Amino acid sequence: AQYISNSGGGSVQPGGSLILSCAATGYGYSPKCMGWYRQAPGKEREGVAAIYSDGRSTYYAPSVKDRFTISQDNSKSTVYLQMNNLKPEDTARYYCGADWGASDCYSAAGDWGQGTQVTVSS
Repeated sequence: AQYISNSGGGSVQPGGSLILSCAATGYGYSPKCMGWYRQAPGKEREGVAAIYSDGRSTYYAPSVKDRFTISQDNSKSTVYLQMNNLKPEDTARYYCGADWGASDCYSAAGDWGQGTQVTVSS
């Protein structure tokens, strides 16, 4: 079976940290990119971060740049999103995706996981 699985969400106080992980399983070969978008109730979907198969090219939304770091393992089928200095406005459901074509993996992807909730509150 082919699927995207993600984990690592939870609740944290402002200023805290969380790490999300995401794996693309069963697709046969490594994706060209993997990334995250988030969506909070009543808000527009926002592309958060993406990493590309060269391992160096990345994308970050301005709202998370310098606080979030995306990385991948050697298989390039598992990615991590280290989130530091979390703010209440980071509260959302975070969805991880992967693509094997020309999508950017933060606004579009070939497949998305079910998402994981991140809640930042005091």
